[in-house]
Amino acid sequence: MREAPAILVTRPEPGCAETAAAVAALGWRPLAAPALVLAPLPPPALPLTAGGGRPAQATLLPSRASARALAGWPEKDRLMACPVLAVGDGTAEEARRAGFRQVEAAAGDADSLARLAVARLDPRAGPLLLAVGQGYGAALAAALRAAGFAVRRRVVYAARPAAALPEETVAALRAGAVRGALFLSPRSARHTHFLLRRAGLVETVRESVAFALSPRIAAALAGMPWRAIHATPVPELPALLALLGRPPGAWPDAAPPGASPGGLPEPESEGQERE
Repeated sequence: MREAPAILVTRPEPGCAETAAAVAALGWRPLAAPALVLAPLPPPALPLTAGGGRPAQATLLPSRASARALAGWPEKDRLMACPVLAVGDGTAEEARRAGFRQVEAAAGDADSLARLAVARLDPRAGPLLLAVGQGYGAALAAALRAAGFAVRRRVVYAARPAAALPEETVAALRAGAVRGALFLSPRSARHTHFLLRRAGLVETVRESVAFALSPRIAAALAGMPWRAIHATPVPELPALLALLGRPPGAWPDAAPPGASPGGLPEPESEGQERE
């Protein structure tokens, strides 16, 4: 049986595995090639406010990684008294799994999270706790401060660059088996380019199409010889999968039995907070 054409999935784990499963459900052969490695950091101290010992009037989560990092905080019980505004449905669900009860989701990117905060919260009611990745969240914090909020930006996880492309990915690129790549953040796009250049594989993408979660990510893909670069109109994973579509001749009307690419949460927004 002929092997399906390959698609690179550059999303960090644990989201890489679920995205790869959705790509496989479409009929492609996913190749996991996370450009970043996410890891929680030791929790910073949380100051008290006048509101019954709460550290803030609300906690803002601009990524699923932020929600997962807070799940392990020794002071998590103090945070439970704060309502949570999450960047999207997937981050909101991650926050609920961590034990947060008052959770509301924005539309999937940092701009919509800022708008939700302005609509739901009062700058006079106390500061906001913005839980971010290392090096992220400055623009979101600035937008909130411009709206009159005091913002306590706390770094709760790090997104470190991957050391190299996986061997299976390198072999597929050299064999000309890769037909596309999925990019979910500008930083992942830039670091994947760096890894391709360092491995001497730049020319291997000439017959591959790059699929980006937003026009901003697509802009970060310029400068490499992709056959084409396509961007979704909205930063949602189902839109990215729809843009990818199915390989020629693979299950034209439905996914393989028992497989479905739908129902996935929004991607890790480690690239929606900055860049």
